[in-house]
Amino acid sequence: MTPRRATATDLPLVQACITAAFAPFVAQIGRRPAPMDADHAGQIAAGQVWLVDGPGVMACFAKPGAMELDILAIAPEAQGRGLAAGLVAQCEALARSAGLPVVELYTNAAMAGALRLYPRLGYAEIERRQDQGFDRVFFRKTL
Repeated sequence: MTPRRATATDLPLVQACITAAFAPFVAQIGRRPAPMDADHAGQIAAGQVWLVDGPGVMACFAKPGAMELDILAIAPEAQGRGLAAGLVAQCEALARSAGLPVVELYTNAAMAGALRLYPRLGYAEIERRQDQGFDRVFFRKTL
C-alpha cells in the first residue's frame, strides 16, 4: 500500500470512496456525515488529499501547532486490510516532515470502528461534545 497525493482527475474516485465509506452512517446519525459534504475538489487542489487507489482516502492539513486529520475513508469492501492504519501513518509522516509535533482529529460518536481504531494507533481521546450539530469525539496523538 503506497498512498499517493490525489489530483483533480481523482475527484470522482475520491467522492465515490467517501460516499461508500460514510453512507452506512446516514440513518444512524440522522443526516449525512460531514465528510460527504466536504469540498473535496478544494482539498485536492490544496494538496490535502491522499489515496490508495480505489478503496482508501485520507485528507489532512497543517494548522498552527498540529496536523489535522480531516477525513479518513475506507470503502466497506476494503476495510480490515490495514489501509486505514497506513493512511493515518501517512498523515503522521506529513506532520513530522512539516515539523508538527501533534496530529489531531475528530470522528462521529456513532462510528464505533473509528472509536476503536484511533486508540489502537496511539491516539488519546480528548473530549466528546456537540460540534456543528454532530456528536463528535476528539483525539490527539503526540508524535
